[in-house]
Amino acid sequence: MARLRLGPLLRYVDGSSATVWVEASRPCAAEVRCADGARGETRTFQVAGHHYALITVTGLSPGTTTTYEVLLDGTTVWPLPGSPFPPSAIHAPADDHESVRVAFGSCRWAAPPADEKDPVGPDALDTLAARIAGDPDGERPDVLLLLGDQVYADEVSKATRRWLEARRGLTEPPGAEVADYEEYTRLYYESWLDPEIRWLLSTVPSCMIFDDHDVIDDWNTSAAWLADMRATPWWRERVVSGLMSYWVYQHLGNLPPERLAADLLYAAVRATPDGTDVLRAFAAEADAAPDSVRWSYRRDFGRVRLLMLDTRAARVLDEDNRAMLAPSEMAWLREQALEGRGMEQGEERAEEQGSTPTTAPHAPHSPHAPYDHLLLGSSLPWLLPHLVHDAEAWNAALCRGERGARWARWGEDLRRRADLEHWAAFPASFDALAELIAEAGSGPGAPATVCVLSGDVHHAYIAEPSWPKGSPGPDARVLQLTCSPVHNSIPMSIKLGFHFGWSRVGRALGRRFAGHGGCPSPPVDWRRTGGPWFGNQLMTLTLRGRSARLRLDQAREERGGSARLRTVVESELT
Repeated sequence: MARLRLGPLLRYVDGSSATVWVEASRPCAAEVRCADGARGETRTFQVAGHHYALITVTGLSPGTTTTYEVLLDGTTVWPLPGSPFPPSAIHAPADDHESVRVAFGSCRWAAPPADEKDPVGPDALDTLAARIAGDPDGERPDVLLLLGDQVYADEVSKATRRWLEARRGLTEPPGAEVADYEEYTRLYYESWLDPEIRWLLSTVPSCMIFDDHDVIDDWNTSAAWLADMRATPWWRERVVSGLMSYWVYQHLGNLPPERLAADLLYAAVRATPDGTDVLRAFAAEADAAPDSVRWSYRRDFGRVRLLMLDTRAARVLDEDNRAMLAPSEMAWLREQALEGRGMEQGEERAEEQGSTPTTAPHAPHSPHAPYDHLLLGSSLPWLLPHLVHDAEAWNAALCRGERGARWARWGEDLRRRADLEHWAAFPASFDALAELIAEAGSGPGAPATVCVLSGDVHHAYIAEPSWPKGSPGPDARVLQLTCSPVHNSIPMSIKLGFHFGWSRVGRALGRRFAGHGGCPSPPVDWRRTGGPWFGNQLMTLTLRGRSARLRLDQAREERGGSARLRTVVESELT
């Protein structure tokens, strides 16, 4: 009899359909049956001895909520017998999407077993699950955005380290780090079999994107870094397995049913009794030629548009042409952000600036934007503390050779040690994103907000850019909203460093760095308008019409050992 090994994860949901991801113990028919009669069924597909299914559920009614169960070969395997949680449910949004509630964060170490003390404090996702389970009819996110480091391939738990040692020993590289596909599956089991997380992901839709630790710290920091990694005997299996497992466990669920139906790789993997070789060939090509695959994707929630960006695999690493997003990826981003805004707008802005329009081809002009809020999901923050921004721009200039070969070698070493690899470390990409945000947020029918949602830096803050007088700035309110970690350590050095980075003294020091590297001033200035806040935390955006409200919740331990989310700040953005 087939057993449910992992899941279910509720991924995509709209007014009439949903997708549910599961892993089974053997080949079988996987089915979802909803209490209102909606259902879906498919056969599992196989990768590396594991059996998965992404079940498309159809027949949902907009604006309704229905509980569901999962069956494998006709036997109910979810809900689990004796579960303390309410039944998992699919909340199909109404056609008008009157409001959208988006919760987001990044950087989650798997929580330890319940009988062990948590060394980094309560898990924000665990506490979110407890809050929703305690009040099933109360507030809950419409979607959960997990912005990177869903698993840590290079920082495993004590339990996983023991498992690795028993499996292959730790004397050969990569030692106590993940080496192959089977070991990646161990990370997902450890993280997603956590009872609270398992239930939460079964009842709240999720969107995901990777960051470096999903593969390895500093993934694709530079061309020199990549060359060093490719010279090791273990890297190829590590990165290929990482991309394979990401495609299976995270990426597939990001796609809507119509994209799945047209996806040639998904069809090829399902068409063969064992899709391992097909998927391995794809992952190898994705590593060798990053522009051969697009991990970025778009989701529309009524009048809210989310563009989730791949800021890891899509990089151009050549020092003279460094880019956070490859040209094809940047063209895709422009097309998605400006769709429905019209070619005329791009032409008008180009004429104002005395240049040729750079807008990628998109839909004909419309006097009204297709969205009220534009969300750009980037695992790495666009706007950083000024000292950090200037240090990264300076380091990029050094590595480019602006101060000679000796400085370039030193700069490369510093880049890796200090993780100097955010948008500021790709100055042309930083500027291009500023230009695109101004364009997308301007003109007739401009959205109310353009928000860059990020994680990575193990603290939370709000930053707001401003464009110089006389330059074409946006009409929309633009915000950098950064929130991490969900569950991770926050060393005192990070707290002190980021406090100093935001200070006036830190800003002055940063300008000295920039001057040494001959770095031009960025096209926007910005100020911190909230934070920094430190803790295991989640941000929630509530978007209703053209209004936007932000809340930051932190997981706090209570007397008796329990934990709950405590609101640290709540404010109206528009």
